[in-house]
Formats: sequence, C-alpha cells, structure tokens
Amino acid sequence: MRINADFSRRASLAPEDHGWVKSPQNGVERVMLDRIGEEKARATSLVRYAPNSYFPHHLHPGGEEILVLSGTFSADDTHYPAGWYVRNPPASGHRPYSDEGAVIFVKLRQMSPDETQHVAIDTHDSANWQRQHNRDVCPLFSDDVEQVSLQRIEAGELLFNEPILNGAELLAIAGELVDDDRVYQRWGWLRLPAGEYAQITAGREGATIYLKTGHLSQVVGLEINEA
Repeated sequence: MRINADFSRRASLAPEDHGWVKSPQNGVERVMLDRIGEEKARATSLVRYAPNSYFPHHLHPGGEEILVLSGTFSADDTHYPAGWYVRNPPASGHRPYSDEGAVIFVKLRQMSPDETQHVAIDTHDSANWQRQHNRDVCPLFSDDVEQVSLQRIEAGELLFNEPILNGAELLAIAGELVDDDRVYQRWGWLRLPAGEYAQITAGREGATIYLKTGHLSQVVGLEINEA
C-alpha cells in the first residue's frame, strides 16, 4: 500500500476529507495520511480509539511517535491525557489502549536506529514552553536530522519566512491555517517538500501547530531506493 508516498511532492488533508477506516482491531479506526507498506508500514496516521478498545502487545522496530489529540491514551500502566507527546524508540513495545476513548497522531517506523531514549512531555505544562523569535514554542525533540515542536502562531502570521530547506510536516492542533484559498482547521495535515516557499498563515484566531522539519530529506532518498 502506498499513500502520499512521493515525499518530493506536497501532500495535505483537511479535516472534512478525513476518511476513517477500520484497523484489524475492533474499536480502532484510522485516517492514513502517508504510508508505505501494509499492516507493518512506515506510516503517518490519525488513530481513533473507541472507549475500552486496545491493541495487543506489540513491538515497534522503527520506533513510534505519538501526540495525544483528545481523550486519554494509555500504554501498559501509563496514561497520557490530551496534550502529551510520546516517543517510543526502536525495538520498544507496549500494549496500547483507551478506557475513555482517544484520538492520537502517530508516526511509525520513522526513527533513527540510534535513538534509544523514551520521551514523554506534557505540552499543557507552561514550564515546557519558551519564547523563540516572537513565537511561543514547546520543543519536543531535536537531533542532527529532525526538529519537532508545538508552536503558537498569532492571527495572520506567516508560518515560514523563507524556503523550507529540508521540508516540513505540520498538523493543526487548534485554530486554523490558511494556505491560499484552502483552510485547514483542527487536525488538518500538510507535508511540504524541501525547497518549497509556503505562504501559510494562521487564521483569524491564530493557531497552535505540531511542526516537524528536517526529516523529509532522508525519506526522499529512501523512496528512490525503494522504487
């Protein structure tokens, strides 16, 4: 299966276009944003857990990155309410579930094999935010390849002031993003290729976004090798 698998091209999905499809596990649905592979895939998805749904214990050979968007997501004996960001390194495993129901943003098999640390950050804790370049930023992860953060953008502000060197991926967490005549409200997703100069602004009430940069330069090379 290949969905938005050409990482040299722009991809996007507005919330009104979300198509929730059943997973192999009862009570768990997902919106496939990009994907290379079948059930064991390099994938970016929105995943929705109905109350009292779960996945059996399993491993993540290429790691797993999660942002909890609503409800409470649980793994083994740890509970992550909306706003928590989690990175489970390659070769880690867990039994994910939700008692009350949850929606999470998930990226699978996209980490460096050198990454070994588990990360868990409460983005609702004001202590995790800082002021950077006239913008409030919550740093989530950074290494030599990728940088991940939440950012609060003021109304009408341009997200990028210059071409995006190594590409970017963003998810609207709150508010809305405006890209020419297209509006992306909460949970709208965009992936921008390297070198693009994107005229994306925050809407009338501003926006909070998940932003990942740097990672797409690695994926374009991988895509060519797999083709």
